[in-house]
Amino acid sequence: MHSTIFAPRALALGASLLCLSLSCAAQTSVAAQAAGSEKLNKVVLTGNPLRSQDLAQPSNVLDGDALILRRAATLGETLDGLPGLSSTYFGPNSNRPTIRGLDGDRVRILSNSGASVDASSLSFDHAVPLDPLVIERIEVLRGAAALLYGGNAVGGVVNTIDNRIPRQAQQGLSGATELRLGGGAAERNGAMVVEGGDSKFAWHADASARRADDLRVPSFTADGVTATRVRNSASDSHGVALGGSLLFANGYAGLSVDDSRNDYGVTVEPDVMVQMQRQRLSGAGEWRVDTKDTQSLLQRLSWRLGSSRYEHREVEGNGDVGTIFKSSGKDLRVELEHAKFGPVQGVVGLQWEDSDFSALGAEALVPSTSTRSSAAFVLEQYASGPLTLSAGARLESVRVKSDGDGPQAEEARFGPASSRSFSPHSFSLSSSYKLLGEPAGTKGLSLTANLNRTERAPMFYELHANGVHVASGAFERGDVNLGKERANGLDLGLVWQGAEQMLRLNVYRTQFSSYIALDATGLQIEADGEALPEYAFKSVRALLQGFELEGRLDLPALLHGAKFSLTAQLDGVRGENRDSGEALPRLAPLRASLGLDLGYGLWSGRVELRGAARQDRVPLYDRPTAGYGLVKLSLARQFRIAGTDGLWYLRLDNLGNKLAYSASSVATIRDLSPLPGRSAHTGVQLRF
Repeated sequence: MHSTIFAPRALALGASLLCLSLSCAAQTSVAAQAAGSEKLNKVVLTGNPLRSQDLAQPSNVLDGDALILRRAATLGETLDGLPGLSSTYFGPNSNRPTIRGLDGDRVRILSNSGASVDASSLSFDHAVPLDPLVIERIEVLRGAAALLYGGNAVGGVVNTIDNRIPRQAQQGLSGATELRLGGGAAERNGAMVVEGGDSKFAWHADASARRADDLRVPSFTADGVTATRVRNSASDSHGVALGGSLLFANGYAGLSVDDSRNDYGVTVEPDVMVQMQRQRLSGAGEWRVDTKDTQSLLQRLSWRLGSSRYEHREVEGNGDVGTIFKSSGKDLRVELEHAKFGPVQGVVGLQWEDSDFSALGAEALVPSTSTRSSAAFVLEQYASGPLTLSAGARLESVRVKSDGDGPQAEEARFGPASSRSFSPHSFSLSSSYKLLGEPAGTKGLSLTANLNRTERAPMFYELHANGVHVASGAFERGDVNLGKERANGLDLGLVWQGAEQMLRLNVYRTQFSSYIALDATGLQIEADGEALPEYAFKSVRALLQGFELEGRLDLPALLHGAKFSLTAQLDGVRGENRDSGEALPRLAPLRASLGLDLGYGLWSGRVELRGAARQDRVPLYDRPTAGYGLVKLSLARQFRIAGTDGLWYLRLDNLGNKLAYSASSVATIRDLSPLPGRSAHTGVQLRF
């Protein structure tokens, strides 16, 4: 694990805490300035292959102590509450990030910039096979990133970064270990990372494990039963990984292999457990031209490939396996950066993905399918003085094949084998202009703008679903005649960065001429003696618009050597089905937070008030969600023992034990799984 995991002084922790809501990539650590040594990495790597300091697209970075204190059991819960981000929250085990009201296959989940093959976008009860405990950095792009990552990134990108394929030389042996206890589910978490090597070869190994009981919540009533625990929400997971890289003067090349397993309960089905596992082989490398070679047209070549196998078994209470979901996939991505031509530099790239999916058993909602996609993209950037302009395009080819019912089918459900081809295109134009301050400086007033047009090919389940979806309590039908999803988006930002304050405002508007929505038809379908509402995938016109406002103010020191900072955040999104006039489903309400951070010597802490308004703009077949206010506290101390750096932390959540529900949860799970109640979470991390 790199030194970003530990800051040498507690003031660096306080600054990291501020960065949770202040787009860390755009600012310098206050604590680092005071310490005169370390600074937070200011360059966002995701969606920024040219390493520009002025990124027009709004972004967030979590790393170091800030990530340690925010980490939760799932990726969605870890990111929930950042500007524009919420989670699907299908109980405490299945949480996928939602960005600006878009979820599922409109938010691209990446692992080290490579595809994370799983089935989490197919159903809300399918977890993302990533353990936040061994991730050392998370980068989030809010808004369309389809140019570099395809139409599936129209909502944004979440990229989890680890060091399983080392990119830098390692001096001797180092590592870190962490133990976490407590929380609403009485978690017992542990992880260890060990790294070694020299200037020519570096290796990495990590292991993690987590056990949790049923989640404890404030007293609530659902289905006529009053409870203080979320039923069937316990989990048991573990994972291991090993990787290594050959290092040379101008780059590296490496491989890694990892295995992750997770057994967890499905809250909506009280007697069903999921047994999930994924194995992945990854490769990556980079070659950079010698800085003395000024005549070379090619400046950098980078590549990344991966091969994954995923399996998800839904096991009934009597031990029978109800359904087996299997997915295997391969992906390859190559980027070539060309030399500068005056003030213009750029990158061209190729991407290829190949995935196969099958669902076997009583709850097989979709037929066996295969999806093949390839893409080429180009991004060019012009920088002169206070102005930076970027323009690019991406051309894709996607083919989705269905095996249909197959010769062994007991009943005709999915029809004959079929194939559909699509050619999505995406374009973007963005700019950043320094209105006040030095063009290359971090202080001053800047204006950003991003204009994009994106297209997304429909997913296999949107085309071919036809059956009971037990997790959502509905009968779902796809439409094999669906066309591409199309959207035009505009994002405007204004940022003031001063020595003691920061203010950032983003407003956005995304208009879909074709939005693939899962809408209730009003019909009831008889299945296994039960009447279920029918939901169908169909193309509608839709509009999403919203804003994100965040700020920081450093306060005068009340104690000698103490640092106080006040942070605030406000965001909101509204979505409308323009064909029916109804609201789009599962949108987070207006949210606000106010936090006070303190750094004093080796100690640091934070108190935060987080609130959400009532969400009463819901579709016809949904219900409003009440607003709530939560109080959170955290305390941390840096220490050193026997030559080892250490961090102890304590996190107290929902101090008022407020009963609250997530408006971005699917309606069938919302009443069964409130947000966690009052809890205490403590942990220790040691770095050697």
